[in-house]
Formats: sequence, structure tokens, C-alpha cells
Amino acid sequence: MSKKKETVVVAETKAQSVLHEIMSGDPVRIALSILLGFIIGAIFMVVFNDQVVRAWSNFGSDPGLAFSSIWWTIQDGYGALFTGSIFDTNAGNFLDGLRPLTETLRFAAPLIMAGLGVALTFRVGLFNIGATGQIMMGLAGATFVSTRLHMPMVIHMIVAVLAAIAFAAVWGIIVGILKSRTGAHEVIVTIMLNYVATALFTFFLRQPGLLLESNGGGTPKSDHPDGTAMLGSLLGPNYNLHFGLILAVIAVVFYWWLMEKSTFGFRFRLVGHNASAAKAAGIKVENTFVWALALSAAFAGLAAANQGLSIDGGLTTSIEAGIGFDAITVALLGGSRAGGVVMAGLLFGAFKAGSASMQVAGVSPEVLGVVKALIVLFIAAPPIIRALYRLPKPTPKLLEPAKPVVKASK
Repeated sequence: MSKKKETVVVAETKAQSVLHEIMSGDPVRIALSILLGFIIGAIFMVVFNDQVVRAWSNFGSDPGLAFSSIWWTIQDGYGALFTGSIFDTNAGNFLDGLRPLTETLRFAAPLIMAGLGVALTFRVGLFNIGATGQIMMGLAGATFVSTRLHMPMVIHMIVAVLAAIAFAAVWGIIVGILKSRTGAHEVIVTIMLNYVATALFTFFLRQPGLLLESNGGGTPKSDHPDGTAMLGSLLGPNYNLHFGLILAVIAVVFYWWLMEKSTFGFRFRLVGHNASAAKAAGIKVENTFVWALALSAAFAGLAAANQGLSIDGGLTTSIEAGIGFDAITVALLGGSRAGGVVMAGLLFGAFKAGSASMQVAGVSPEVLGVVKALIVLFIAAPPIIRALYRLPKPTPKLLEPAKPVVKASK
């Protein structure tokens, strides 16, 4: 074989290897899972739409109407999702048109923060489904500080955020201690603590000396938080977006640095990769579990601060808004990576922001619930997606250590 032909063969082999890595990677599989979820969601919109059913019942007399009804139903449904979550094409001006995007960011911020916490435990080989309870305890801390303590502006907000983080982290430490000292499974413990935290938060709301509104009615509700503790508006009074988005950005950067660049994060990943090997290498696996669950809960505490310090009014137990369980989906969809969690959080934030517009357009908002559930199903079962799209299997990769920081000698 000539040298030129050998060069061509080597180039083709490298190209095939690169293509194999791309097609077998998680980003492609996740993108195809989302696409398939939307396709099946479109089928649900069509099958259960009354106008489409009537048009197809008269298929013999007007087949064009039958086919066009399918197209317009899908276009109206997903078009409403776009105008309700990205850009309102019917708005009077460009700035008003961007309001749906700001709503997506507002809904996505707590999902991203809580999702990072769940993702952290995934990387350590744990399964924290207690974000709901941790958010509840974080809400208790943030609400107490914002309603019962009085401080100068900014300082009051920072203390309230730290209180939310601390209360939530303590709830995570309880799980870590039970896991490391008694061998209790973290799934069972976190499920039970979700109920305990919700009951405790409700109990606190019913106690006049703690969180209860002074002149409240029959429904337990907290006092209004002080204005000095509130997360201020980020873009002015015409938008609902507040500084919770900044907390989410800080959380993402910290998570990326912690898991990808720090020695502490390398220990987390090593324990998650092989706990026995980590223990043989001298890492205290039990202590690592405690730290991981505490930090995971701390991220949930940030989500609690986002919820508790952004509502201009008393808080009720519904303020958690299902974020704790949605965070599991966000972490799973994002592959437990910082960038992936951000993208998954934005997707689910768009679902929340656009659901009302879809309902106005005549599409049941439950369709989005179906789409979310199917996406999670496909993400959790990679063989299904690989079989449907004929994707190659991924090449196993070794765990890379964190890069040590080299200090220059004097």
C-alpha cells in the first residue's frame, strides 16, 4: 500500500473514531430522547384533540382538512409553548416579547439549584430524593430570619440565604450520618424525612411565636418577609425575574469547580466510581457520604431561599411547588454535569412558563407532563434509545484525577 493510501486510511479511521465518540456520547442520546418525547407528545395532542377527531370522521368528504388539522394542532400546541416560554411574537414591542424568556429563567433557577444537589449525590454513587424535605427546612430557616429578625438591606438578605443553606444542610447531614454510621439506605431515609420536614414546616407555620402570620386565617401562612431580606428585581418592576437567577449562576460555577477541578470533587467522583477502591486508597468513604449529602442539601437550601425570599406575601406549604422531585429529573436529564443540569433546568423552566399558553391555545397542559415523563423514561433506559436510533455503545473511560495546584517556590 502506498504512503498516500495509508494516510487516507488513517484519516478515515480517525474520522470514524470521532464519529463513534460523538454518536455514542450522552449529549446525542439525551437530545434524541428529548426529540422522541416531543414526537410522542405531539401524537397525544393529535389523538385527544376534538377538532382532529371530527375532521378525521369526515375524511372521505374532505381528506385535506383531516391532514391539515393534525398540522395545525401540533403547530398551535408547540407554538404556544414557544410564545409562552421564549418570545411572545404578539407583544407590542421587543422588550415585552422577551417577558416569556424571563419567566423561563425564573422558573429554571430553583430547578437548577436543586438539580445540582441531586446531581452531586449521583456522582458519589448515592440517590438523594430528599430535596423536597431539604427545601422545606431551608424555607423554615429563611422565613424565620426574614420575618423575625430585622437587619439592614443586603445583610438581611445574605443572612436569610445562609440560614436556608444551613437548615437544609443539617437535614442532609442527618441522612449522611444515618447512612455512614448505621448503613441505612439513603432512599428510605430521605423519603421519610420528606414527610417529617413537611409536617415540621406546617407545625412551625401554626406557631405564633415562630412563623405564623399574626392576623392569619384558617390556612397556616407565614408573615410577610421584610423588604430588606427579599431578593430584589433583576430587570425592573415590569418583569418578575429576581436575583435568584444570580444565585443559580453562582451555584453552577461552584458545582463545576467542585466536581471538575477540586481535589475534594475528585474524591467524590472516585467514591462514586468505586467505593472499595477509594477506601483502599485511604479515602474515608463514610465521611465522604456525609459531606456529599450535606452539600447536596445545601444546594436545595439555595432553591429554598429562591422560593422563600422572592414571594411578596406570606408563605404556605405549597411554596415548594414540586421542585424537589423535578430536581431528580433535571439531574438525570443533565447527566449530573453542570452544563447538562443548566440545559435541563431551562427546558423544564420553559415547560412551566409555557404550560399556561398551551392551555389557552386549547392544548391540555398535561401533555407536557407526558413529555417530561417520557424523556425521563428514555434517559433512564439508554438501550431503548440506542436500539431505536441504532446508536453505537459508548467506549468505557477511565476516571481522570483532578489537576493538582502547583505553587511556585519562593
